[in-house]
Amino acid sequence: MPSKFTEPRRHKIPKVKYKLDNGREYDEALRRRGDLTVWIPPEAIEAWHPPKVDGKRGRQQHYSDIAIETGLMLRLAFKRPWRQTQGTLRSVLRLLALDLDTPVHTTFSRRSLSLPIRTTLTETRGPVHGVIDATGLKVYGAGEGQAEKHGIKPRRTWRKLHVGVDPDSGEILACELTPKEVDDSSQVVWCMDAAVARARRIG
Repeated sequence: MPSKFTEPRRHKIPKVKYKLDNGREYDEALRRRGDLTVWIPPEAIEAWHPPKVDGKRGRQQHYSDIAIETGLMLRLAFKRPWRQTQGTLRSVLRLLALDLDTPVHTTFSRRSLSLPIRTTLTETRGPVHGVIDATGLKVYGAGEGQAEKHGIKPRRTWRKLHVGVDPDSGEILACELTPKEVDDSSQVVWCMDAAVARARRIG
């Protein structure tokens, strides 16, 4: 038991000043933050390996810039070193049943330096204008590859991806994946909160 003599020096935890009335919706919103949906367009799959050029001197690249950029985006999103990024991308390709090999970590590290990709957040000066739009995503339960291989009818569902963008810089301020019934207007407050949190992180 704490001693009464040390009570003035103990850390005081302030009491909660608000009452949570929508506990079920709040818990579900926290769980949705951990949802992970990975979608690789067919154009990226076809361009994973660059075409061979006859008569070109030197060793030709085995992976295109799209493959290196995919690994770089995973590294920035999950804040992992290159070796773990290689394992993450390899597992994602395996779960999607894609017959694509993964670049090794040294290839990622060397070629990412030449990609014209901004890897740091820029500091925002003054107010930020945000534009919100949504697009539909078709999600298969077992994947289209499994359906084609085994001849089963996949369970298909739809999700809605809401994206908040700064129209001046083109930077994505926030994104949220919701069921298809959610409209854009209901995500305005969420986008504003995300923009404020981002400004506090880099401010």
